[in-house]
Amino acid sequence: MRGVRTTRETGAMEIALALVVLAATVLLVTAIAERIDLPAPLVLIVVGVVASYVPAVPEIELEPEIVLLGLLPPLLYSAALGTSLVDFNANRRSILLLSVGLVIFTTSGVAVLVHALLPELSWPAAFAIGAVVAPPDAVAATAIGRRIGLPRRIVTILEGESLLNDATALVALRTAIAAGGAGIEIWRVGLDFLLAAGGGAAVGCVVYVVVAWIRKHVEDPIFDTALSLIVPFAAYLAAEELHASGVIGVVVAGLLLGHSAPILQSAQSRIAERMNWRTLAFLLENVVFLLIGLQAHRLIGDVGESELSAARITATCLGTLVLVIVLRLVWVFPARFLLVRPGPEPHTGVAPPLTSTFLLGWAGMRGVVTLAAAFVIPLDTEHREILLLVAFTVVAGTLFLQGLSLPWLARRLDVRGPDPMDDALARATLLQQASKAGFATLDELEYDDPHGVVPLIRQRVDQRNFSAWERLGTVAGEETPSELYARVRLAMIEAERRRILEIRNEGRVASEVVAEVLATLDVEESMIDIATAERDELRQYGVLRFSAGDRCHDLEQYDAVVAPTEGLECADCLREGTRWVALRLCLDCGYLACCDSSPGQHATRHFHDTAHPVMQSAEPGEDWRWCFVHHLTG
Repeated sequence: MRGVRTTRETGAMEIALALVVLAATVLLVTAIAERIDLPAPLVLIVVGVVASYVPAVPEIELEPEIVLLGLLPPLLYSAALGTSLVDFNANRRSILLLSVGLVIFTTSGVAVLVHALLPELSWPAAFAIGAVVAPPDAVAATAIGRRIGLPRRIVTILEGESLLNDATALVALRTAIAAGGAGIEIWRVGLDFLLAAGGGAAVGCVVYVVVAWIRKHVEDPIFDTALSLIVPFAAYLAAEELHASGVIGVVVAGLLLGHSAPILQSAQSRIAERMNWRTLAFLLENVVFLLIGLQAHRLIGDVGESELSAARITATCLGTLVLVIVLRLVWVFPARFLLVRPGPEPHTGVAPPLTSTFLLGWAGMRGVVTLAAAFVIPLDTEHREILLLVAFTVVAGTLFLQGLSLPWLARRLDVRGPDPMDDALARATLLQQASKAGFATLDELEYDDPHGVVPLIRQRVDQRNFSAWERLGTVAGEETPSELYARVRLAMIEAERRRILEIRNEGRVASEVVAEVLATLDVEESMIDIATAERDELRQYGVLRFSAGDRCHDLEQYDAVVAPTEGLECADCLREGTRWVALRLCLDCGYLACCDSSPGQHATRHFHDTAHPVMQSAEPGEDWRWCFVHHLTG
């Protein structure tokens, strides 16, 4: 196993066993952490610290080169693939202020503090440790931020910051080490960063162009996924070989390829790539936190041999931890008002509150890059063991102090994450808009349809849209048509799978054919499971919090009203002997009619008969409106 060194010589079998034990420990601990509702990264660090003191556990020392090459590129690439380029661009000023400005600010502040506490330490070494502890970690930000449900804008900024700040910190670290005893020239740091950033971005663009060209000529999902596994390492190595930033090369390539995936890749390739990278990122992210904990025993043991007093060592470690937290908070508020000046959210029309800015400042957890970068500090650096302990203290301290307190702070400050009901409404609207475009194309096509295929296509598209709208229903205890379909179809799929397995065991059909049929059932079942999980989440959420979204002049003419609570029934359904699923209220005449998921679809019929453009949901707790003319919600 390259990338780690043990205190005893180990053969191939011991290395393989260590890898298996690491992976098994990660799986076991994450499963337990999920069961007891604790953040898995923090639990893994504790387990690693405890294990580092167990005599039977070999001492593992992180190799910085292998961490920066073997772990950082795939983790950054996985995060970049899942980051929206549109959202990234919309928040670019905030991201750059944090990933460049704040890193330089923190590096300088920590250097001054450490040099004051350890006067015998040279300025280059002080700036080196400042650069080491400056960048928050992408893994920590996404693992904890998404888990507690921070607002999307905060998560986007944290992700964007953590994708780029490593480049700033590593350039500053490299410059500080190169400066040695000659001092640090500010202009050289700036020039090195510009060259590294520009070169890295150029390499990322070149990698994107090459991979995009290959994908246009390849349709095999296996080949496409294998190509994807090579991309982060190719981008990183190419950029570093040119003395540019490998981090930025990986991030740029990942952002561009993720943004272009719906155009460049087939549906099968996208599904395969998404699942493979989710699995790989899950293992690497959690192994990283376990490895951080495993460094504790060795680092503390090395510090025990230092001639410095325990008081000075403690003051340096805790002082640096407090300072990196304070400096971030000091930076974000002036940046908000003097430079960023955040505008209103596109979906709510409301500017982000100060509480969101505070949470953004508080969510500055450090991770494996900080610890790996600390080992890059030359061996002959004075008090190197103290600097390594400082890095470990900042990593563990920010993860525990800020990571554990973030959920509590978010609740106390009433900063809420994405609203599942708003998401369901946006999803239904988006599908309706897509269907409108699809039907327009269908009307333009020339075809002969003696077998009645086109009506079947229309029916399936409508059913997909009806299912999306039904997820908005908040009435408990009533089974919607989509829920009935899911329950019945899942039972059928289970019976179908049992029969297929019986036939497989009899050996009467080729195994390849059996595998293809089982895969077809798996895809259908997974789609039903996802829809069912989303409906369950919405029912637990219970109350719709309305988001304005896109606007049209019809919606602006009709404000939401308080729907009646008694006598809620569809007169047309009663007259025709059908049953409604959900009720809609015409805001022009007050007529109650059933939704499109109902057999009669009387709300739509009412629009065609009267041309009244806007209706509102008449279900309890819902006040969203729908424009029949423009297919928009409001």
